[in-house]
Parts: sequence; structure tokens; C-alpha cells
Amino acid sequence: MSAAPVPQPLNTRSLLLALLITFIWGVNFVVIKWSVGETSPLLVAALRFLVAAIPAVFFVPRPAVPAKILWGYGLAVGVMQFGLLYLAIQMGMSAGMGSLLMQIQGFFTALLAARLFGEKIMPWQAWGMGVAFLGMAIIGAFAGHDVPLLPLLITLVAALGWSISNLLVRAAGNVNVFSLVIWSALIPPIPLTIMAGLTAGWDKVAHSLTHEGWPFWAAIVFMGLFNTVLGFGVWASLIQKHGAARVAPLSLLVPVFGMLSSAVVFHELFPAGKIIGALLVSLGIVLHVFGGRWWRKALP
Repeated sequence: MSAAPVPQPLNTRSLLLALLITFIWGVNFVVIKWSVGETSPLLVAALRFLVAAIPAVFFVPRPAVPAKILWGYGLAVGVMQFGLLYLAIQMGMSAGMGSLLMQIQGFFTALLAARLFGEKIMPWQAWGMGVAFLGMAIIGAFAGHDVPLLPLLITLVAALGWSISNLLVRAAGNVNVFSLVIWSALIPPIPLTIMAGLTAGWDKVAHSLTHEGWPFWAAIVFMGLFNTVLGFGVWASLIQKHGAARVAPLSLLVPVFGMLSSAVVFHELFPAGKIIGALLVSLGIVLHVFGGRWWRKALP
């Protein structure tokens, strides 16, 4: 068995590619907000994954994982994470706050890994969780109608779905994540479409499929191809080339781009409660990601 390649330092080209992907992922929340305006959010999510899967599955080899991992990942990401996120955004969650609150998945992942795999939660991770959860409490308590409670809770459950998918990737071992993303995208369209028909009505589903104009379909293509296929493909290649430790922390820029683009496109306002809560959540995420370095430097 050949040794794993030594990670290379980030060069300018790779850094610009990483920034481009985080920008696409951040702007994607604005695209979601726009696309679910009068359409079933579950149908939009179904179409997004259908476009991500077809025709990519004909060119990407099937991941070497058990069927239960493939199906579990597809349902966790497609139905639980994005299905609920799209629903929460249509119900009133702003694109900017949605992009920030979804990063709570990092804390959920650490907690579930501790429970299921016996991984130890380090002191800086505990501090990060505490600060971030305080920020969420402030957002829920003081932001008022800007962040409705039910969409807030649904967004947190969507983040839990993301963390479940992370644990499934961990359980899969040395799997090609890009291949897993593409093939698992075949799974969500059917249950999401059925749920869309049962909740919004089949007439509305049929009307959306036959009467939506090209801007709607352009949004679907953006979410399916650029956000999913291109985004995960480039991100996976960057991690393979430069290592997760160098690349993964750059994802902290996603909520920055998400909140900025939401402010520009939807004129999203940030009252005091929102700003304080967002800053605390951001600080908690930074502590969670970078706290280990600071902790080790502080030790004698």
C-alpha cells in the first residue's frame, strides 16, 4: 500500500479556489431564499439533488461503501439537512442567519462523536460550544420577528442532519467523499418529491414543474451543479492536496459571504440582538476550530 501524499502548503491558486467555493456556498443561501418563494421548498430540494446526480453518476465511480452508509448519507444530507433548511428559509429564516446557524453542525458532530465513538471533547471545544449556544439563545430571545422561533429550531435540526452525515463519512473510513456526494444525491429526490406532494399538493408540484420560468431553473442548476458538484469536487481535491487542517477552517467564510450577500440582495437588517448573537456564535466556532492551537501554546 502506497503512503498517503504529504500535504502541500496552500498556494495562491488553491487559496483563490477555496475562496471561490466558500463564496458559492455562502451565496447559495440567498439563491435558496429566492427559489423557495412560492414553490414547495421540498420540491426545490428534490430538484437540486436530481440535477446534482444526473448526469454526474455516469462519470463518477460508485463509492466503496455499504448500502446502509450510502442511503443513510443521502437521507441525512438530502432530506434532513437540506430539506429542512429549505423549509426553514421559506418559513422566515433569513439567508444570512441560516448560513451562520448551520455551522452549529460542528458542535453537534463533536457531541455525537463523543457519545457514539468515545471521542473526547477538549476544553476549548467545550468553551466554543458554550459561547456559541449562548449566542443562539440571545438570537432566539432578543431578535424577535427577525428570527422566528420555529424556523430557528428547524434550522438547528437541519444542522443536526449535517452532523449525522459527518459521522457516516467517519464510519465509512477512507471513502471518496465526492463520489459519495454524487451517488447519494440519487436518494433524496423521491422522498422529497413525495413529501412535497403530500404537504403542498400535487397540483402545486405539477404547476411548479411546468410553469416556472428560466430564472427558477437557473437557480436549480446553480444549486445542483455549482454548489454541489463543482463545490464538493473542488473542495475534496483541495483537501486531498493540502490537507484538511489547512483547507477546512476556510469554511468559516461561508456565513460571512452568506450574511453579506443577504444584506445586499434582501437588505437584511442586523439589529443589536442579532449582531451580538451572531458574534458569539462566530466566536464559538472560531474557538472550536482554532482553540487547540491556542491551548497548546498557552501550556508551559
